[in-house]
Amino acid sequence: MIVYLIIFLILSTAPVIWLNYVFHKNDQILINMPFTGLEFGKLILKDYGLTEVKIEKSLSVDHYDLLEKKVKVKQDRLSKKSLTAISIVCHEIGHAIQHKEKYKALEQRTSLVRNTAWISQIGSSILLIGIPTILATGYYPLIKVCLLLALLSLLIGIIVHLITLEVELDASFNKALPILIEKVPPEYHDSCKSILRAAAFTYVIGVVRNFVSLRFIWLMLSRVR
Repeated sequence: MIVYLIIFLILSTAPVIWLNYVFHKNDQILINMPFTGLEFGKLILKDYGLTEVKIEKSLSVDHYDLLEKKVKVKQDRLSKKSLTAISIVCHEIGHAIQHKEKYKALEQRTSLVRNTAWISQIGSSILLIGIPTILATGYYPLIKVCLLLALLSLLIGIIVHLITLEVELDASFNKALPILIEKVPPEYHDSCKSILRAAAFTYVIGVVRNFVSLRFIWLMLSRVR
């Protein structure tokens, strides 16, 4: 059991360290950069005729809101003249382009997340509250039911993350990268690719965590009589 916990910690933290390194490395202000993340985003929206899409400050993570048709990015990236800023904004606008083109994987992910959100919430609650409570009170007959529900939640999470990975890769390399290659000097192209790769593989962290958690839950189930 301890071995799985150690593996979980390593696989969970290593990608995060890499992501932060890539973003920070390329987040230096460039004196010759002609636009901030917000200005670059507005330029792209105009070029692609996405007049109904707005760019706003995000209070959480960078993302594209399909329902509101809004690109939401952290404030420091919107106001900064750096490769990380313009690349992240461009990546999120890539999702807006997917939305306009009715990209099937994006619609599948949105529908799946909307219809299974309650299962994921139950699974998370069970892992955080249910199982510890049962172990503390000693009422073990319910633990197998809780573990099965948590297992179902993790399986759904893996499916969502795998679909999401396809969506993110397309947004980075089929949508955002051609824009950046066209508008950014060649000496910055490799750095932009690294940032876009990191932006897309953010969701790999979720896949890895779910796979390790799945193995952990399965191990617990096999020990419950």
